[in-house]
Amino acid sequence: MKRTPTAEEREREAKKLRLLEELEDTWLPYLTPKDDEFYQQWQLKYPKLILREAASVPELLHKEVQQAFLTLHKHGCLFRDLVRIQGKDLLTPVSRILIGNPGCTYKYLNTRLFTVPWPVKGSDAKYNEAEIAAACQTFLKLNSYLQVETIQALEELAAKEKANIDAVPVCIGPDFPRVGMGSSFDGHDEIDMKNRAAYNVTLLNFMDPQKMPYLKEEPYFGMGKMAVSWHHDENLVDRSAVAVYSYSCEGPEEESEDDPQLEGRDPDIWHVGFKISWDIETPGLAIPLHQGDCYFMLDDLNATHQHCVLAGLPPRFSSTHRVAECSTGTLEYILQRCQVALQNVREEADNGEISLKSLESVVLKQGEEIHNEVEFEWLRQFWFQGSRYKKCTDWWCQPMSQLEEMWRKMEWLTSAVLREVRREGVPMEQKNEMLTSILASITTRQNLRREWHARAAAQRSMHFVVKNPIILDEPSNLSDLQCPLI
Repeated sequence: MKRTPTAEEREREAKKLRLLEELEDTWLPYLTPKDDEFYQQWQLKYPKLILREAASVPELLHKEVQQAFLTLHKHGCLFRDLVRIQGKDLLTPVSRILIGNPGCTYKYLNTRLFTVPWPVKGSDAKYNEAEIAAACQTFLKLNSYLQVETIQALEELAAKEKANIDAVPVCIGPDFPRVGMGSSFDGHDEIDMKNRAAYNVTLLNFMDPQKMPYLKEEPYFGMGKMAVSWHHDENLVDRSAVAVYSYSCEGPEEESEDDPQLEGRDPDIWHVGFKISWDIETPGLAIPLHQGDCYFMLDDLNATHQHCVLAGLPPRFSSTHRVAECSTGTLEYILQRCQVALQNVREEADNGEISLKSLESVVLKQGEEIHNEVEFEWLRQFWFQGSRYKKCTDWWCQPMSQLEEMWRKMEWLTSAVLREVRREGVPMEQKNEMLTSILASITTRQNLRREWHARAAAQRSMHFVVKNPIILDEPSNLSDLQCPLI
């Protein structure tokens, strides 16, 4: 069954088509460091984009982080995702792993990733290999370093805005003096800055362009091959920062500036591209990323601008640290939701059948909504990605088993409601009221089960090996809803 695109997806696609129609066969202008006006344009139009050159990062941290990337790659811990875009399943060219606070998740392109926990205080995570444990510890260390750097960058930005000057360069090397907050900043500003830099996850990325001959061409500026298309990072706390550490494994370290034949960005060098969303007047930027460079997207830059990653020649890793919006994306949250739904269980028989405490419409409706949430936002998302998490840790095994057991009880809850609807002696008005309260959720469940069944088929056709997917049989009618998790 083909999913209907959301209003936001339709609007985004319409904007893209309008922009391409306006361009016809021409390219929008973009700038690189070889252009005289590059830094001036950066200051004027992209002041919330900050670059920390590799030389400003401690050498020991470089060494540890780069070794951690290689360790996770060696152990096969990074995976390409089968994502859902406008109703189509597409395999990402980039391989990824999410590391972060225990129990956190991060959702992008209709795919929920589950953290491999980094060893924060109080964490009970156990890792399959000592090397993997050390790598997770290293990315927690990098996270702490980037938090400090982000707060410093936010202070510099705030000082600059308050002084209404353009004196602070966006490209800061190791010896550049930094601007402090000063006495004009109150405690609220400091707390707000810390919250905007409170990174709770990092999404690690890897790609070897030499093994990806079918990369898309950048469509607006003619910047060349893209590893990641133009986008805003999703599922983030409003106005929170994003910090990225970039590591190109080998290859040229400098741009070919003296090549008279080369126009635009050097295709051998990895770049990050930036543009103002849907703006055809302001030139874009293509910023070269050398080994160990870090860049920061501050305040609302991620909302007002789009960015892409332009492929170079060598393989590249990145660690992208985010403040994920986790109000509905933690294990603690979904367990609490399940408890709310199961509060309507009066008693449970040996055969699994249960009786209900309440038949009130609001209670039944809420229970079925939670039923759908745990099935489609958690269980199917997790098992669709197979046994990938076991490569690193068994942290999620027990929680997912617990969620499966709760889901089974919710299946019996649905059956109990339908038994009440069929029971003789129940007034027709009450029957209609009960059915009305659950019908929308059950219809949604049927449609989503068909969609996930189709996704599983697409997964198999792509030879994308997953060892423990959920494939729930499509219920034939409203009374046939007990479908076991396989």
